[in-house]
Amino acid sequence: MPTYDLRNTETGEVSEMLLTISKKEEMIESGEWEQVHLGVPSLVSMTGNVVNKTSGDWKDLLKNMKKNSGGNYNDKLSSEKKKKYGLQDNTINT
Repeated sequence: MPTYDLRNTETGEVSEMLLTISKKEEMIESGEWEQVHLGVPSLVSMTGNVVNKTSGDWKDLLKNMKKNSGGNYNDKLSSEKKKKYGLQDNTINT
């Protein structure tokens, strides 16, 4: 249910109420309450990239995971396994 800012027409008191739309319309039609808009809700909670705001420890952990993942990194897989898993064989034989 949404929240609405309603003002009591008799006292002038503004209250934030959690109501259904039908209940809000019923209260306004009675003449005892009127809807007011006190401000625009802030929708932007963060700007920028999340990775740029992380600590160096997290970035180091990601590097270690990539290094030890056993993928096509540092030629840890044999050429047969690379073919089996559809990886490209980038090894240079000298």
